[in-house]
Amino acid sequence: MSENYRQQVRGFRPEPGDWKILVKGIGIIALFAYFFYRSAIAFAALLPLLIPFTIKEKRDLAMKRSREIGIQFRDAILSVSTNQKAGYSVENAFGEAVNDMVLLYGKNSLIVKELSLVMKGLRNNVTLERLLTDLGERSGNPDVAEFAQVFAVAKRSGGNMTQMIGDTAEVIGERLSVENEIDVLLASKKMEAKIMEVVPFFIILYIGITSPGFFDPLYHNMTGILIMTGALALYLFAYLLSEKIIRVEV
Repeated sequence: MSENYRQQVRGFRPEPGDWKILVKGIGIIALFAYFFYRSAIAFAALLPLLIPFTIKEKRDLAMKRSREIGIQFRDAILSVSTNQKAGYSVENAFGEAVNDMVLLYGKNSLIVKELSLVMKGLRNNVTLERLLTDLGERSGNPDVAEFAQVFAVAKRSGGNMTQMIGDTAEVIGERLSVENEIDVLLASKKMEAKIMEVVPFFIILYIGITSPGFFDPLYHNMTGILIMTGALALYLFAYLLSEKIIRVEV
């Protein structure tokens, strides 16, 4: 394996946009500091919340990317299966699949970038089994990882690659169908959860505008700070609970 290929593999996965997550987190903390405390000191005290927020956002982004690559990978191996039936070797079938994915998802899609890296590895004399295993590890998607394992076994044992790839695509498709059905069932609940997350802030804002000074006793005194801290803790608990309830994994 060439050093050039190793460097490409290590640096291939796109950065998750840390600065966007940071800006979003700071904005949310500023919102909390204003509505719950009306204090710049509170903003500084709440800044450590950036750590769990960043971890959660990166995890959610990784899950979103993993699911996206899973959907696109299913279409890619269907293309590989079709190309094999047309007489291509499995390596050339993956090469043709790159062109198909460009037409289907665009040249900047995750699957095109990943398959392009696979083709670069093949040109560097890296085995396809190793490249697919690396792809499974990078993607974080169990379907891709399982396909890589099955592919490696079938390649070593001389199994029917065309049938194996087609069967795997069918299994992935069934799992994606179940996930889509769950998403449809949970769509309204997710929207309700998002609405409920912002309702308290609109209530406070509305009362603050229509009845100036109504919340003044809750700010800049120890009793008010304790009450608002309890309210903030309750809000965060409810948010995390709702996230756990609507998060269903297949």
